[in-house]
Order: sequence, then C-alpha cells, then structure tokens
Amino acid sequence: MFNFEFYSPWFLFLFLLFIPLLIRDISRKKLKGIKVPTVQNMNSSNGILPVLFLLKVSKYIILSCLFVAMARPRTFTISQDRDDTKGVDIMFAVDVSLSMLSKDLSPDRLTALKEIAIQFVEKRPNDRIGVVTYASEAFTKVPVTSDHQVVIDEFKNLNTAELYPGTAIGEGLSVAVNHLRTSKAKSKIIILMTDGVNNVENAIPPQVAAELARNNNIKVYSIGVGTNGIALMPTQVDVFGDLVFTETQVQIDEPILREIAQETGGKYFRATSNSSLEEVYSEINQLEKSDVKVAKLYNYQEYFKIFLWVALGMLVFDALLRWVLYKFLS
Repeated sequence: MFNFEFYSPWFLFLFLLFIPLLIRDISRKKLKGIKVPTVQNMNSSNGILPVLFLLKVSKYIILSCLFVAMARPRTFTISQDRDDTKGVDIMFAVDVSLSMLSKDLSPDRLTALKEIAIQFVEKRPNDRIGVVTYASEAFTKVPVTSDHQVVIDEFKNLNTAELYPGTAIGEGLSVAVNHLRTSKAKSKIIILMTDGVNNVENAIPPQVAAELARNNNIKVYSIGVGTNGIALMPTQVDVFGDLVFTETQVQIDEPILREIAQETGGKYFRATSNSSLEEVYSEINQLEKSDVKVAKLYNYQEYFKIFLWVALGMLVFDALLRWVLYKFLS
C-alpha cells in the first residue's frame, strides 16, 4: 500500500503569493493592453486572444509547479527489518471437540479460550504465531506467521463443528510439531490445550508426539481446561438440532499432559476458570521472552522532478509564445 506525503509542506504556503499577484492583475485590468499601430488583426478569429490568455496564466502554472516541487511530493511504502532467529515461534494446538462448549467457563470453554488467546497474541507483536485445531483429527488453520491479524481472525472463527468428534491429543501435537521443526527461531513452543481424555484409536499417541517435539527442541506448555468436579456439558442433540446440556463429571487427561510438558521441558497448567486461564497465558508470556527488535524501513518515490520539467516546459512555451506574438505584432 502506497502512502503520500510532502517532505517540506511549508513551501505550499508560497501559494499565498498568488493573492497580491491576482489583486495586481485585477487592478491593472483597465490599463492592460499592448501598444500596436493598428488593431485590425487583433480579433479572436486570428487566434490572438487564446495566446494572450495563455501568456496571462502561464506564470501561475510555472510558479505552481515550482512551489509543489519545493514541497517535494512523494509516495512511500513501509517494510520491516527483523531477525526471526532471535524471536519465539509459537504454535497453538487447540482442542475443538464438542465438550469445549461446556459452561464451567464463561460463557463456555471455547469462547473464553478464544478471547484470552487473542489477548496473548496482541501482547507478542514481534513473534511468529500459528494455529492448529484438533478433535479426532488435526487441521492447520494458520502456519506460523508474523501477520497477527490473520491469527486473530482465525481464533474468532473457531468452532466445534469443523472436525469429527473425538480428542486425539497426539494428532494435534504432532501437526504443530511438524510446522515448527524447521524453524530457526531462538525458541520454539507449542501451547497445547484440551479439556478431555485422549480417546481416538489408531491416532498418533501423545507420548510419540511429545518425543517428536523434544527431538526438534520444541517446548510444550500443556493446559487442561475445565473445572474440578461437575460441569454442564453438551451430551446430545435434540430433535430440533439444539444441544442438550447435562451435569457431567469433568475428566481431563492430566497425567498425559504433565508427561508431555516434562518430556519437552515445558510446564503443565490447569485452568479451572476464566481468571485462571488468563493467569496461565500471562505466565507463559513471562516465561518466553523475545529478543526480536523490529525496525521499519521506508522506501520513497520522489515526484518533484516531474513538476520541475513541467515548469521548464512552460517557461520555454511562454518564451516561444511571446516571441511569436512579438513577430506577429511587429
């Protein structure tokens, strides 16, 4: 996207000089004329009046071009100079199984997670971030990118209907690992979130995915989302297609989540409320510091030469007009 500016906009105030020039021209209107021995050929059919008009306005055109040239009009684009090897590459692996609509967090687990994760993204402007969702299978929503608006938009669009039911923790973790394994970042982390128990047969075991993460120097912060005890969970769909919620005992595979975190050098958290989930993200934000310093590079395209050439052309044109007119009248 191109932006426009004047480098020295105060030169545009020189246009105020036109005011006395216009006043002078108006006040001399009655006295204006060219002394010639006869006016026989001074009619519009001979083209003299248009020439006189051009001579009258040419000085304003020339001065306008010079004033604009001195103000230096230009467009510019902005690019970033950053060294991603000093930053942190972060991959979210988010459980989007149906149980994420449980009501023990307000208004439900998934909505609370989205809101707090977006706040986390906004606090890490210099890091590359991506998103993987999983249920019975895993799907890449956003590869790691520095375009955080894309990440935020995808978080807002997360829903529990996009994948087949189930909870395949190993699938979600392994897909996230695959995206980070070739990263050159100083630190590579995965934030793994689930509210259930690994229950999909023939899926990659969580322990195998954790080993893959460790072998690729990827740290995993695992988060169990859900209260301790009973929660209103969606258990079935009624004849009208609406979810039916039932009080159900919360079950989270904490031993597996702890094992994944310990295997990779990360940490396990339990988020039982909106505030505790927010504290989890705040702690991760403090644990993973980035050394990236982003510098903005401005690329300019100058246009003052165009106006100088126009001014020069008008000067030559004005001189030729006066010379032709002089010969015509002499």
